[in-house]
Amino acid sequence: MTPKITQIETLLVDIPTIRPHKLSMTSMAVQTMVIVRLKDDQGSEGLGEGTTIGGLAYGPESPESIKMNIDRYLAPLLIGQSTDSVRYLMQRLNVAVKGNMIAKSALQTALVDLKGKHLGVPVSSLLGGAIHSHIPCLWVLASGNTEKDIAEAKELIAAGRHCDFKLKIGSRPVEEDVAHVAAIKAALGDSASVRVDVNQAWDEATAVKGMAALQEAGVDLVEQPTPAKDIDTLARLSNKFEIPILADEGVADSKDVYQFAKQGFNGGIALKIAKAGGPIPALEAAVVSESAGFGLYGGTLLEGSIGTAVAIHAWSTLPTLRWGSEMFGPLLLQDDIIKQPLRYHNNGVDVPNLPGLGIELDELKLAEYQRKD
Repeated sequence: MTPKITQIETLLVDIPTIRPHKLSMTSMAVQTMVIVRLKDDQGSEGLGEGTTIGGLAYGPESPESIKMNIDRYLAPLLIGQSTDSVRYLMQRLNVAVKGNMIAKSALQTALVDLKGKHLGVPVSSLLGGAIHSHIPCLWVLASGNTEKDIAEAKELIAAGRHCDFKLKIGSRPVEEDVAHVAAIKAALGDSASVRVDVNQAWDEATAVKGMAALQEAGVDLVEQPTPAKDIDTLARLSNKFEIPILADEGVADSKDVYQFAKQGFNGGIALKIAKAGGPIPALEAAVVSESAGFGLYGGTLLEGSIGTAVAIHAWSTLPTLRWGSEMFGPLLLQDDIIKQPLRYHNNGVDVPNLPGLGIELDELKLAEYQRKD
């Protein structure tokens, strides 16, 4: 008999970061994750994670709303259902509940983890099969201090952990941001790729000025310089400069990718399982992106190890990640809630190869960081 879902538990978990992480719209010193534990009538458990950045500063879902909406609206639609078809279960959720993509992603992650464990195969096999066993992974330099960022980057290059770096800018005047980035690029030289993420902070005029200066400084990529849904502006900028633009907040799923292609955008696409609603729709967005000639990038909402693991499984099935990935979320946290941390080395991270996500909860750590109220 096919197993049936009997219980879905959600937990809020707060883990401090190793340093303040500054973005254009917020600064975070603690990451809150919504951990999903989905159990069936055969005693198996699937793990999921729903994580965002800075509460409601980044988007419309907060950790608290993710938990409440799973408990109140989404979980009841899954309890008692067969685990046979993940697509069918997600269709039930999508018909009954609009939006709430991070919450749905957390549940889809738990479902594919459970399915992989039932079949004895890694999640990547359920998504078409891994092409790669190791995914390139950059590091974000987000202290805001030029000398600290240079020292941090050089240390990571020497250790062989990262050779690509992204800088969060947009909270300061454009001249100050450009000077900060240019100094770091000059210090690192050709030993590292330097990109920037503006997180929608610029208008078009500021973006023209900033991108010209960043291009002159040798920066490789500019992520989401202008507001998310202003596709026309991004399209104009992408065709004005040689420096590529990466669309992030403006793209969630395959329909969004189609609109970018239709309006003449010429750049890259940041895939994120959370904004797409799970690994399956994220890979659907990847197919449309590749058809349109967009370079792909494996993005993150700074998930912990569970959310990072499912994304790594998904990205491992893609032929090419033109811009690599930023699956460094667990490294930003002071501690972890899984027994065996993901393995970061050689400028990237290994794809787990055990059944399901290939990870196991550390119950003591989970209890330590679980929110008690």
